[in-house]
Amino acid sequence: MLRKLKSLGYSANLSYALGFLSVIVSIAIWFTQGGTGSDMDMAHGERFGIFVGLWAPTFMAIGNGIDNLKDEK
Repeated sequence: MLRKLKSLGYSANLSYALGFLSVIVSIAIWFTQGGTGSDMDMAHGERFGIFVGLWAPTFMAIGNGIDNLKDEK
């Protein structure tokens, strides 16, 4: 799968950037989606922020995998 991503032009640097971006977006969601209404709205924003934040390790692992691929000749 990683070879297919690499052949499509998906780079490790893009993956690292997406991982970093997901952390920033996660923090933004955490603070902006909390809501001022019920506790249920606040909990939804917190859970969604955590969900987006969990993407970061996935993107970093994909980037690491692409970096470690041997160049095919």
